[in-house]
Amino acid sequence: MPLNPVPLGDIPLTRAGLDRQAERRREPGLLERLLASESTLVLPIAGGMAPAHPFDAPTGGGPALRWREPREGDARHTSVFLGMARGRPHVALLLPPQAAGEGWLTLRGHGADLDPVDGEALATAVALGNWHATHTHCPRCGTPTVAANAGWTRTCPADASEHFPRTDPAVIMAVLDPNDRLLLARHPSWPAGRLSVLAGFVEPGESLAMAVAREVFEEVGVRCREVRYLGDQPWPFPASLMLGFEARTDDPELRIDNDEIAEAHWVTRAQYREKLASGEWAGGGTTLSISRRLILRWLDGA
Repeated sequence: MPLNPVPLGDIPLTRAGLDRQAERRREPGLLERLLASESTLVLPIAGGMAPAHPFDAPTGGGPALRWREPREGDARHTSVFLGMARGRPHVALLLPPQAAGEGWLTLRGHGADLDPVDGEALATAVALGNWHATHTHCPRCGTPTVAANAGWTRTCPADASEHFPRTDPAVIMAVLDPNDRLLLARHPSWPAGRLSVLAGFVEPGESLAMAVAREVFEEVGVRCREVRYLGDQPWPFPASLMLGFEARTDDPELRIDNDEIAEAHWVTRAQYREKLASGEWAGGGTTLSISRRLILRWLDGA
């Protein structure tokens, strides 16, 4: 079911599909039992990719992940109990990147078209796979850690400390001026023609509204007011939670930080559509991203 507020509509990756059953994660031997049961559905993950059934978009068939039953040797790899769906337990199997095969898809490329179970499962598995791959040692003493709690934590055998996956909150905002023009900008690493709304990470000790105001001022020198929350989206690239906002300013004069922003523009709806039609600009975010929903909401005059 959709859990996001109405303002941004149906944001990809925000429909609940799994019953995560977090209370089961500490059951001794849970993953071993699940990987020995034919009722379990297993999803291999390698380099952020997962196997998919062939699909034919022109005829209306969308992508679907290719789950399978457990196989001998699965228990040698780190795995994660994702929860229950469709009456069966679902487990992600975290493989090395080179294990990805032909016909495997990425979350970024096809996540917007997956059903709620597949979308939530893949987003969760990719995020946890990124975390396991980059947090292999104890930050306290440097000892190699081991996966625990059905793949949801790592523990240090030397000091018994327990380490949890991190999620980095990031604000992303549609900034509007007194004439209802939208602020679009391009990061220096982006190609020409790729512009989107501003975004940035929340810093320690600040609220979300404070983060919106600080990021906008730091990057383009504009002071915001009326910061309004619109919706959110998990974004496991590698481990973010995108928090969408609308903000307004009374003074649209731009003072760009060239280390952060290559170019920035205030645009009317007509100007934006003209830039897209001419091919000078791209669409402002992938089909998957919340940035696209922020821009579409403005285009619709909401």
